[in-house]
Amino acid sequence: MLRTVTVGLDGSPESRAAAEWAAREAGLLGLTLKIVHVREPAPAHVAQAPLVGTETSQNWMETLARESAQGIALRHPGVEVIRELLTGRPADLLTTVADAAELLVLGSRGLGGAGGFLLGSVGLRVVAHAERPVVLVRAGEQAADEHLMDPAGVPSAAAPFRPVVLGLDTEDPDGTLLDFAFDSAARRAAPLRVVHGWTVPPTYEYTVAVGYDPRDTFARHMAAELAEALRPWRQKYPDVEVVEASRNRTPAAAVVDAARDASLVVVGRRTRHGALGAHIGHVTHAVIHHAPAPVAVVPHG
Repeated sequence: MLRTVTVGLDGSPESRAAAEWAAREAGLLGLTLKIVHVREPAPAHVAQAPLVGTETSQNWMETLARESAQGIALRHPGVEVIRELLTGRPADLLTTVADAAELLVLGSRGLGGAGGFLLGSVGLRVVAHAERPVVLVRAGEQAADEHLMDPAGVPSAAAPFRPVVLGLDTEDPDGTLLDFAFDSAARRAAPLRVVHGWTVPPTYEYTVAVGYDPRDTFARHMAAELAEALRPWRQKYPDVEVVEASRNRTPAAAVVDAARDASLVVVGRRTRHGALGAHIGHVTHAVIHHAPAPVAVVPHG
């Protein structure tokens, strides 16, 4: 089976930014880029109407697919580009193509300011159900945004990459998630900043009231847990510079804060389904809506 970086493209600004990011990632991975266009079936009364029916819609999609592939091939000459047009429910089809890809890339609409980023119902369903990593890219994302300033203080894609940020739960550090983050940092020759957010248990406040403050001891314990969780991966990826960040903050806030200076943010999603079906998890949900950098959601057991 052909391994690809696959991107969903519908002509929107956020999907175009996602396609450019996907092309750059395909170059880093040495993989083919597949551009997927999904057209929802037109209702019967629309399909039978002149000029706005199925044929007109399909012609527009074919033109978009062709022109998008040609443009990306010109801008990324080292990347093989293929395209596929599908008809059906976007969430279902994108989940299917995600499971056949190395990773799937989708656009995330920007709300601006502190409002974060609106992924949309289709994207949320794909993230919640895909069995492969899904990367979410905001509208307006540029290659230079993922890099440090050049010596003249100008944003430049020729400068080194900003750090890759990994949000990690030290109680259950998953190998799939860690491998993805370390490999992403290695391919970018970027530092990996591993963020573990935690809060002091409420019971500790009682000991403070009686004259003993255990918070420093608890902080050292959390930092030691993070170091121990990363030890095998430091050995596996000796060339990756690792920055450990154990923070007395909620996990979501700690990761979103670190994401402000990141080239890529990596978070996990457990594949175990609850009583109400698949879900994303509150930390990952917060990060994909508020992190300003591209976010990779990696499913794991």
